Amino acid sequence: MRPFATALLLVALGSIAGCDQVQQKLGLEDPAAKTARNEAEGKAVGGACRQSGRAIEDCYSIYSWLPKAPIFEGWRDMDAYMRENNLETIAPQLPPPQPPETGKKKKAKPAPPAEGGNAAAAADKGAAEGEQRAAVPSDKPAADSEKR
Repeated sequence: MRPFATALLLVALGSIAGCDQVQQKLGLEDPAAKTARNEAEGKAVGGACRQSGRAIEDCYSIYSWLPKAPIFEGWRDMDAYMRENNLETIAPQLPPPQPPETGKKKKAKPAPPAEGGNAAAAADKGAAEGEQRAAVPSDKPAADSEKR
């Protein structure tokens, strides 16, 4: 009976030790670790936003999946650092990243085609007609513009 109990104890200890590995394989994350990671990312993002000259409100809207408090803390720290060292902002070279995908995907509705099927040609045609109207004097001076 003693070898069976020892084997059972070893199996139990082995399964407890493997919980982290199992959670990693399943994509589960400890809430405390996730909070710490999001705070670190928020500080880094806030500092990068300030260095690139983005307003804090823009940074909040671009990185909406991150908490606002760490973003502000990183932005504020970078602002103080840049003021102390007389550093200029650096223009970003890449567009901001897209937010992570959520579980629900929405189908994009196709835009209705413009007359003739070519929206650019329709816009050019409308602009050309507007120029012609402006070039030709009208019998009705301001009555048409007031109705618009």
